[in-house]
Amino acid sequence: MPQLNPTPWLPILVFTWLIFLIIVPTKILAHTYPNEPTSQSTEKPKTESWTWPWY
Repeated sequence: MPQLNPTPWLPILVFTWLIFLIIVPTKILAHTYPNEPTSQSTEKPKTESWTWPWY
């Protein structure tokens, strides 16, 4: 039964995992976002109440 012969499949498995563990994370970590997040100020903005005419 040739399916049980590990000779061609073990190098394929090892090579695939090397790709997943070496090449793919470097490409993912090199990704840059077009809009970098900006830090927001800690003080709350001053809000003024509106005077609505209720008639």
